[in-house]
Amino acid sequence: MFIRNKIKIFLKKYIYVLHGIIFYLYICNTKLTCINRYHIYNTKMKVTVNINLGGYAFNMDEDAYERLRQYMKSLEKEFSAESSAAEIMSDIEGRIAELFKLRLNSYKQVITIKDVEEVMAILGSPEVISGGQPNDERPPRSQRRVYRDPDRRIIGGVCAGLSAYLDWDPLVMRIIFAILILPGGFGLALYLILWIVLPEAKTTAQKLEMRGDPVTVENIKDSVKQEFDTVKKKMNL
Repeated sequence: MFIRNKIKIFLKKYIYVLHGIIFYLYICNTKLTCINRYHIYNTKMKVTVNINLGGYAFNMDEDAYERLRQYMKSLEKEFSAESSAAEIMSDIEGRIAELFKLRLNSYKQVITIKDVEEVMAILGSPEVISGGQPNDERPPRSQRRVYRDPDRRIIGGVCAGLSAYLDWDPLVMRIIFAILILPGGFGLALYLILWIVLPEAKTTAQKLEMRGDPVTVENIKDSVKQEFDTVKKKMNL
């Protein structure tokens, strides 16, 4: 009899706890349903536009597309007098595409006006470049990333890329690898592994990241112009 009463008490407590869990799950599900309906209500009937930017396709809200179009037109106007305007705009489009991709995931597939404004704040406004009204928001300084440097390479650009990351003279890094090769070929094996693992800095944005410079419109313009002038000097134009 005593054991039977204990079992009944235990079952009652278990049922109460089970009911509490079910009620809690019901409340959570109701909240999620309300939040989902709220987002659907706020985003329904919004026109989206499909664009190709930097070789990637994006779906954008119509107001976001219009804001981006105005931004790109103002940049084109700013760089219209530059001989390397096409290259500058191409690199800027590539950088915008990279920043847009970072803002998309499996739950978010459309670029919004907020995303465009954030990207513009990172890259900077044309007014800053032309020396007009300065932008109060300074773009964040990029974290340095390791790439192979194709501009200063002798073989694969590994030493030049590591030197840019560490802010060293490339000659110092090359001497270190030469010393490591002598004992048992360890330096050569390490160099080949890094050559395979490290990506090459192909775009202007990647080269700026390699040097730790902010990837802004102004820096992209200066970098492209510098490369353009270098090529012209080599070709004696």
